[in-house]
Amino acid sequence: MHKTSPKGILGFPVTPMKENGEIDTDAFVMNVEFLLESGLDAIFPACGAGEYTSLDTQEYEQLVKLCVETVAGKVPVYTGVGGNIQEAKKRAEISEEQGADGYLIMPPYLIKGSQNGLYEYFAQIAKTTDLNAIVYQRNNAILSADTLARLAQIEQVVGFKDGDGNMEKNSEFSHRFTGEIDFLNGIPMAEVTMAVYMPLGYESYSSAISNYIPHVSRKYFEALKSGDKETAKEIYEDVILPLNRIRVKGEGYAVSLIKAGMEIVGLPVGQTVRAPIDAVSPEHFKEMEAVLKTVLEKYPNEIYEKYTAKIT
Repeated sequence: MHKTSPKGILGFPVTPMKENGEIDTDAFVMNVEFLLESGLDAIFPACGAGEYTSLDTQEYEQLVKLCVETVAGKVPVYTGVGGNIQEAKKRAEISEEQGADGYLIMPPYLIKGSQNGLYEYFAQIAKTTDLNAIVYQRNNAILSADTLARLAQIEQVVGFKDGDGNMEKNSEFSHRFTGEIDFLNGIPMAEVTMAVYMPLGYESYSSAISNYIPHVSRKYFEALKSGDKETAKEIYEDVILPLNRIRVKGEGYAVSLIKAGMEIVGLPVGQTVRAPIDAVSPEHFKEMEAVLKTVLEKYPNEIYEKYTAKIT
């Protein structure tokens, strides 16, 4: 039987923080509600965009609990686990206790393991609970086809998320394992590469920009699926490329640029981030403001009025 993971556009909420560094739980709930109302197909709290590595266990459990309660079964909830293997197992257990549907297993901390070591890392975490598990290939966790074949035999492993971008390897994986596990595009700002991933069978992607312009990401995705090349090209040139050019200007912008974008469109979650991530510079913030002003003039969305009213 084919195991399944969430399909479509996957929402990764940020972890809003007050200026004193404490988590702003009201803003977090607002972020999740916004993603839900915008039609995201699954919610992934406390992952990379949520600054997973900087969260203590109490904060992590609080975010997972709030997310599961807010989503209330409308879409799947997948948490982030990984890094220190013992901590990852504990957080997998927390995810199960709090009612999550599964988790995304992120790469281990620092060490570049052998293929067998990587197998053991992902396998041990996946087997900690009965929840669905998605393996995230990125940075120091690059899998061979044989290692992925072993992981695909584990009952809990339902998906493979690629954050590496090796298309030769992705082509091999999707041809070899289609029907066994699902494939997700996890390249930072995945809209940039989704047109290349889709023909290989990657049916889902993690969308950072859906935290502030979800309707544009949806319009782009639908254009790709329907073969509307003109619309896809227009959105790519109007929105995706200009935002990505700003994203690559700063280390850590894959996270902090999301918070800046939300601030600009009227969904204030604050721009406080935890080290080693740095906030978006004033210069780049102004660049993003100009881009989003143009974007929202061309692609308006009434949902912002509702959430601005909630906040004020």
